[in-house]
Amino acid sequence: MVISILMKVQSNWNYSKPRELPVYFSAFTSLGHLFRSSRMTLWALRQQLLRSSSSCAAWGRLLQRQSSGWVYSNIHGYDQQEVREKLQAFPGGSIDLLKQDSGVAVLTINRPTRMNALSGSMMVELEEHVSQLENWTEGKGLIVQGAAGTFCSGSDLSAVRAISNPQDGMKMCMFMQNALTRLLRLPLMSAALVEGRALGGGAEFTTACDFRLMASGSVIQFVHKHMGLVPGWGGAARLVHIVGSQNALKLLGGALKVDPALGLQIGLADGVLEDPRAEEGAGTPLQQAERWLSSYVKGPAAVIQAVKKVVLSGRELPLSEALRAEKDVFGTVWGGPANLQALASKSKHK
Repeated sequence: MVISILMKVQSNWNYSKPRELPVYFSAFTSLGHLFRSSRMTLWALRQQLLRSSSSCAAWGRLLQRQSSGWVYSNIHGYDQQEVREKLQAFPGGSIDLLKQDSGVAVLTINRPTRMNALSGSMMVELEEHVSQLENWTEGKGLIVQGAAGTFCSGSDLSAVRAISNPQDGMKMCMFMQNALTRLLRLPLMSAALVEGRALGGGAEFTTACDFRLMASGSVIQFVHKHMGLVPGWGGAARLVHIVGSQNALKLLGGALKVDPALGLQIGLADGVLEDPRAEEGAGTPLQQAERWLSSYVKGPAAVIQAVKKVVLSGRELPLSEALRAEKDVFGTVWGGPANLQALASKSKHK
């Protein structure tokens, strides 16, 4: 009976809507409570389902992959809508999204009067724009920038003071970890264009992009220690992956100012942009960033997105699971339009 119930859940799962995931996890949780008296845990139930047939096993892998964008959901006691409503109570500024015909979008943190500090409503807008980008089939790349020549100074202190109790702080932390993790896991190649300062949460924001491009005179600084805090938006975990644990300890423990030279040295920066005032014809920082990113997003969107997906799998999954994920992604482009066109041209390298 258990298997038949769960198979019904499987048959109704919409693979194109990962945002429905919490509903199905809730179904698993309810069934786990129902059969607790028989000492059958939720995990055992799920494993029994996955073992019941090869199709169930394949579904299990798909279920895991569909859920990869969300760190927290209903099963963690997290109510996304409740947190959204609380954050909306702190307005100010905006997060602006421009999708371009080139397939490269520009996301702008726009609150220059506060050094682009994120208000609660801006956090909600960020999450909404990430949802749009997750469904942008023509997209290939994303550039994240701050308005008026500075990147972001973290969260707005007025909102921070209003939610200074641990419970609300944890909920905001979970919301931003979800949003920035989903940003990093977008099937787009992303670059943070760092002008001016990226401080605290702003520094964390840069780590949620695949690349970081630093303008002349810019600084990335994890100032959390000075506020009696540690990163809470996933910045510490991502920083370790980017620069290694030794450098991460130095940056966090010393609250070091990372200029472009140091950024290149430790691997936090992937490129340094020319000063348009000193180099005639260099173009604006945004134009330079778009040129830099264009080298990596040439080609059909389906292929670029597939590249990002296999790299994500290799970075985040155990080897055996990453190999299966790579096989699945490979199957989406093998025999596809770009592959057939390349075969027709009879050339591997051009």
